[in-house]
Amino acid sequence: MADEAQQPRPEFRMQKMYIKDLSFENPHAPEVFSAQGQEPSVEVNLQLNNKKIDDENWEVALQINAKVVNKSDKKVLFILEIEHAAVFMMKNIPEEHIAPLLGVDCPTLLFPFTRQIVSQASIDGGYVPFMMEPVNFVALYQNAQKKKQGQVEKQD
Repeated sequence: MADEAQQPRPEFRMQKMYIKDLSFENPHAPEVFSAQGQEPSVEVNLQLNNKKIDDENWEVALQINAKVVNKSDKKVLFILEIEHAAVFMMKNIPEEHIAPLLGVDCPTLLFPFTRQIVSQASIDGGYVPFMMEPVNFVALYQNAQKKKQGQVEKQD
């Protein structure tokens, strides 16, 4: 029991959130706003990046590229690119828990804020709110782990 009391407690929290890069292109404005029958086609790419800043802090960044095109005339309505990041403090976290925190917990905390920024940028661009679908970061992390495992097995 005495050993448990002396063990440092794990600490995990978001320290700071910030936009590293934000671009909203509205190439066919204002003509696009008067076009009839706009049924958009949406292409979204998401990338998750992280880097260690020091012994206790990590930067986790969501990079999202979204392209919205009018299906009928194939004109680009808008292109939105964002790199939204946060610094997470991870103190006294066992090494085996770092990767799941970086791949699941950190982006899960960050994503709702990123989604709100994207939505507001589309509104400010003259469109209805662009509401990105929720992301299952657990599934993404598990798939990435399976791919890594498959690559390791192929090398053996």
